[in-house]
Amino acid sequence: MKRFLLFLFVLLSASGAFTNVLAEEATPLADDPVVEQRLISISEEMRCLVCQNESLSGSRSDLANDLRQEIRTLIKEGKTDEQIRAFMVERYGDFVLYRPPVKPITWLLWIGPFLILLLGIAGLLIYLRRRNIEMVKTDLSAEDNQQIDALLKVSEKESSHD
Repeated sequence: MKRFLLFLFVLLSASGAFTNVLAEEATPLADDPVVEQRLISISEEMRCLVCQNESLSGSRSDLANDLRQEIRTLIKEGKTDEQIRAFMVERYGDFVLYRPPVKPITWLLWIGPFLILLLGIAGLLIYLRRRNIEMVKTDLSAEDNQQIDALLKVSEKESSHD
C-alpha cells in the first residue's frame, strides 16, 4: 500500500511539473495598448445586453466579446469615441448606455420613480385628511351621550369600591 501511494505521489508530482512546460503566456487583446485603453474607457460606459447589470468591459458573455471586438475594429478604423457610441446606440438603442440621455422617449424612465413617490404621498395625505374630517364630523345623539354618562358613572362606582 505504501508503494502504491508513493507511486501515485510521484506520478502526480511529475504531471504537475510537465503542465508548466505546456502552459503558454497570455497574449494581449490588442497589439496597441492605446487601442485597448480606449476600448476599456468606452466599454465601461456601456451595458452588456445579455447581463444587463454589468458593464460591457466586465462581462464575459459571447455577445460582450463580439461587441468589444466590434469596438476595437471601429477604433482601428479611426472613429472617435462619440462616433462609436452613436454607432452602438443606433444599432442597439439607448439601452446599451448605462446613462441614457434625457429626451422625450426616456422622460418616463428618469421622472417616473419620482412621480410614483409623489402620487403615493399625495394619496396618503388625502386619505389621512378624509379620515380626520370624518372623525370630527361624527356628532353623538342625546341618547348616545346618556349611555356614555351611564357607563362612566358605573365605572366610577366600581373604582370607588376597590
